[in-house]
Amino acid sequence: MPNGEDNLFETPFMGVGDFRFDEQVSEVFPDMIRRSVPGYGHVIALSGLIAKRYAKPNTIIYDLGCSLGATTIAIANEVTKPGCRIVAVDNSEAMLTRARATTNDRLVNPRAIEWLREDITDMSFEACSVVVLNFTLQFIGIEKREDLLINIKNSLVPGGLLILAEKVLHDDTKSQQSLTNLHHDFKRANGYSELEIAAKRQAIENVLVPETPSAHVARLTRAGFSEITEFFHCINFKAWLAVK
Repeated sequence: MPNGEDNLFETPFMGVGDFRFDEQVSEVFPDMIRRSVPGYGHVIALSGLIAKRYAKPNTIIYDLGCSLGATTIAIANEVTKPGCRIVAVDNSEAMLTRARATTNDRLVNPRAIEWLREDITDMSFEACSVVVLNFTLQFIGIEKREDLLINIKNSLVPGGLLILAEKVLHDDTKSQQSLTNLHHDFKRANGYSELEIAAKRQAIENVLVPETPSAHVARLTRAGFSEITEFFHCINFKAWLAVK
């Protein structure tokens, strides 16, 4: 798919498998995310601005679940504090390979980026001032999410910040159905067919497990974050900043 257009699910076939961040997905990921996640570009740009405000000299900034590095690039172009290291982490070698290959063309103010293939639930984090989980926690088993957030909080320096963006569910079933319908309308408006919408939903339903906004806020509170502020909401996608 040299043109980078997401048509992975346009052909009918039996037995749709679970969604994976493999070479095929890495080739079309920018198009897929643009057409599937309303407001994605705003979250990325705001993440760069938030990192600029909260980054502290001589600390690490982590982008966890960095995929092709869109957030990493936004941060690298905004943060000017001396001694800051940017570490971008993903468990998909296909995504990291493509991210490394395309990074320099997307940087305005080149800053060294360390690309790391790791399972973030098993990582030991160094002292950091900003950690980003943009649409990443939703792909981690629910039973592992709180331990990860506690690990992150404990690694943040005083005043350090976590950015968390997620697809969410709503407690009210009528509201949730209305937002699901609107999300599907968004995908149709971006050129996805009914077949593509249904096939992708089947492929991702066992991989991406969303939770309610209240569940996320409660978990952040239990993890020890003192200030939790929602800074983005579009259809069924939300983002928070959480300060240690």
